[in-house]
Amino acid sequence: MERAAAGEWRGWREATEEALYGPSGFYRRAEGPAGHFRTSVHASPLFAGAVARLLCRLDTALGRPDPLAFVDMAAGRGELVTAVLAALPPEVAARTHAYAVERADRPAGLAPRISWLAEPPQGVTGLLFANEWLDNVPVDVAETDGDAVPRLVLVRDDGAERLGDPVTGEDARWLRTWWWPPTGREPAAERDEASRPPGAGGSAGAPLAPAEGARAEIGLPRDRAWAGAVAALERGLAVAVDYAHFAGGRPPFGTLTGFREGRGTAPVPDGSCDITAHVALDACALPGGRVVTQRAALGELGVSGARPPLALASTDPAAYVRALAGAGQAAELTAPGGLGDFGWLLQPVGLPDGLQGPSDSALREALLADVPGVPGVPGRGALLVDVPDHEEQ
Repeated sequence: MERAAAGEWRGWREATEEALYGPSGFYRRAEGPAGHFRTSVHASPLFAGAVARLLCRLDTALGRPDPLAFVDMAAGRGELVTAVLAALPPEVAARTHAYAVERADRPAGLAPRISWLAEPPQGVTGLLFANEWLDNVPVDVAETDGDAVPRLVLVRDDGAERLGDPVTGEDARWLRTWWWPPTGREPAAERDEASRPPGAGGSAGAPLAPAEGARAEIGLPRDRAWAGAVAALERGLAVAVDYAHFAGGRPPFGTLTGFREGRGTAPVPDGSCDITAHVALDACALPGGRVVTQRAALGELGVSGARPPLALASTDPAAYVRALAGAGQAAELTAPGGLGDFGWLLQPVGLPDGLQGPSDSALREALLADVPGVPGVPGRGALLVDVPDHEEQ
């Protein structure tokens, strides 16, 4: 894409596409995303260990396929895929074909066994994991005018905005379905209610009458991006991890923002900062999908912020210090109001009975079993069955 003239007005989706992924875009800079913000991947190796544990459980549920795919969407510089491979038991690692999907160039020093792709591989069996990918899929922004008509927000490279034409067509339908439903109409009425995560921050039928100045991010490109990624799987599980909101609880002025050098900043589409917005995960969810909090998901995968017993300090001081450090990292990953409130959208593909507690006893035991060789707390690992209602989004 050729760079637009500095004074040109265009929609946020087009401007963000160039600012993040163009030839001089933010995600093509040498320092990579980790130079500007921390995700769960950078916060602690416990996160990659938990993903490895999930991959092992899924491997058992799928009958130990060869090859077993691990697809890391929005791979950054390959931090997660590298750490997951290192955490796998040797037998599982030997069968795993790892893919890093990223639009930036392949980083120097990445293990040759990791395939570096611009799009997800097709027809694979295994786990597709998208950590903070959807929030960086560019979207347009709508704002209501004095007549409560949603209009496209236009932006220049310097961040200045003005209102454009009314939102029409499929973008307008998406807004009516998912963000500003007419009075008496439930969001997502055309989809099975089971595909809408329970307890999703408000009534599914709560009408919203936007006042002048109300804003929304039009999430249709994210719905399509997620559907395309899920379609790449022949069998397995697709997981999207992101900060999210849900019907009945959408933010009245949207969530579009920027990040630079670890700090929030105004979103300016000139390539100098990250541009991101929270994800309407309920709109992305396909039939059979469900959303749980990261706190619940990681808890079921053996990540606990509980302090180690004080008795360990007397018997093995070094082990106590290590355990205390691990508990601190786990607490950051699962913290209320922080990373712990992220949503995990779990989308099964070709798994019997989806995620609602498979009736097949062998499959159920596989999903519940602990995996030798992967660090974690012993005990039940019921990520793919029910979690407490208050931990569902």
